[in-house]
Amino acid sequence: MVMSGQDIGLEDVFRARARLAGRIVATPTVASPSLTARCGAPVFLKLETRQTTGSFKLRGATNALSALPREALATGVAAASTGNHGRALAHAAAQAGIRCVVCMSALVPSNKIEGIRALGAEIRIVGRSQDDAQVEVDRLVREERFATVPPFDHAEVIAGQGTLGLEIIEAVPDAELLLVPLSGGGLIGGVALAAKALRPRLRVIGVSMERGAAMHASLKAGRPVQVEELETLADSLGGGIGLDNRHTHRLAASLLDDVILLTETEIAAGIEHAYSAEQEIVEGAGAVGIAALLAGKATPRGPAIALLSGRNIAMDLHRRIITGGLPCPA
Repeated sequence: MVMSGQDIGLEDVFRARARLAGRIVATPTVASPSLTARCGAPVFLKLETRQTTGSFKLRGATNALSALPREALATGVAAASTGNHGRALAHAAAQAGIRCVVCMSALVPSNKIEGIRALGAEIRIVGRSQDDAQVEVDRLVREERFATVPPFDHAEVIAGQGTLGLEIIEAVPDAELLLVPLSGGGLIGGVALAAKALRPRLRVIGVSMERGAAMHASLKAGRPVQVEELETLADSLGGGIGLDNRHTHRLAASLLDDVILLTETEIAAGIEHAYSAEQEIVEGAGAVGIAALLAGKATPRGPAIALLSGRNIAMDLHRRIITGGLPCPA
């Protein structure tokens, strides 16, 4: 049954976990000796970089697609994406034998576009923002009867991402601080909902970039607002939250303890540290928790977890970052 209404509860996250069994990887949570020494408190990394499609998005996309009745998918499924959601949906649709169309803006890196195409999805490049790409998705739904699985503001997507919160608290039951990448809010909404239900004293902090952080601007305004989408190393955190946002703005406003914004130089330092000290290849969005700790913008008082949300970075860009040869976006 597909959820409706405004309420998403812990029972929905457990239902998602049952639905996802055998379809996703329960990724490891590992100790970070280097960050523990630097912070003076135990620091752990949740390695969602090791998920099947290289990011957490597979959880929400698979859960939402599985919840749709088969007759609703007769034409296919379509979605807008900054890359990782499209890859996840393409994978889930291919596994189910369903046609998939992914609409993206011209700002999406080519490696993410090609990764989606390799999974058999049709690609449409529309405009220079996720909002522009969403216009084409809306047309496909309205005129060609496609089903859609939005990237974040969808109850089943949020519940699927919430399974990460269950895994994190099971791995570190005395966690004091959880650092989660913040974009449209599907990840942090689901994770915070589940993790705080199990560990009410947990502090959950959203981490984003200074360049075009739409949810941060919307939280400050007290309502969804539009923000110009800008080039950033944390490209997966780009895009708006939708002016008709139904779920994630409310969840972020009620569950987040704080939001941290990072410079491009700080994000690059997080990517470099993940590689040199943790032996992990991490994209900019996935490195923001590490970056916040390195920059001293997050200060753990007890056990802390940084959620590394994805690894889908262009390898030429990664090489330039780790060798210090990258001019950051202005």
